[in-house]
Formats: sequence, structure tokens, C-alpha cells
Amino acid sequence: MNDVAINICKCMKAEHNVFGLLDEKNAEELCKFFDCRTAADGDIIWAEGDPCDYIAIIVSGRVEIKKQTEFEDRHMVVGVISSGSVIGALCILDEHPRAVTAEALEDVTYLTITHERLEQLISTSPEAGIKLLKGILMSVSVRLRRCFDRLTKFF
Repeated sequence: MNDVAINICKCMKAEHNVFGLLDEKNAEELCKFFDCRTAADGDIIWAEGDPCDYIAIIVSGRVEIKKQTEFEDRHMVVGVISSGSVIGALCILDEHPRAVTAEALEDVTYLTITHERLEQLISTSPEAGIKLLKGILMSVSVRLRRCFDRLTKFF
């Protein structure tokens, strides 16, 4: 169990929709499955093609999500993600290689949960696991709606 992750989860509960559905008991059950990590400005959190072994929730800082183009060493920025948002959510469903690169735009603190630990959470605390998954889905849905809005501005 990571005490830093537990304290961060409890603090984020009221502030962000990923944890917003959790009550105090759920937050305590859930947070022991997370680890806390940091990345410095400019660090690559993961690169496109890396193993997809965890999802992350940004606690502080901003992360640039970018996709390799057909031109060598040229990326297209597909999003800038900030506090309270989920990155790497594709890892919930499968373990395919990373589809994008995630780079810290400033010092970043983030919580991680592996696929295995998520399965353990759902098995041991199904109520907390379901609330977490709903929170992740809400976060990803908000981002997808914003993407749709941006795409329609081009046409």
C-alpha cells in the first residue's frame, strides 16, 4: 500500500470527477491499489509502442499526448491533459502497445493502477471498482466530446 497515493486519492475525491462518485469508505478501499509517480518537465511518461501496463490519473501538472505521423520524428499533438484527467485509458480493456506518446509539459504528479491491480480491486471491492470505472468513463467521455467539438470547427 502506498500512503502517498491514499492521501492524494482522498484529497482528489472532492475535486475531480474520476473520484467524485466515491464515498470516504470507497476512497480508502480504492486508493490502496494505486501508486504515486512523478515526471519532470520534458520527461516521456511512455512512448508510442511501449507496453500498456497501467493507466494514470493526473494529480498535478500537464501532459501532452501526441501521435507519430507518417513522417519520421514528426508528431501531431492530440491533446493536453491536466489535473483530474485519465491518460492511458485504453489499457483498461486490453494490453495492446501504447497508441500515443505521453510527455510531461511541466512537473507532473500522477497516480497509476495496473491492469492486475484493477482486477484485484474489482474482485475485492466491487462497489469501489465500479465507481472508479464510472469516473474514468466520465472523464474520457468529456474529453471525447471536446474532441468532437474541435473537429467540427474544421468543417
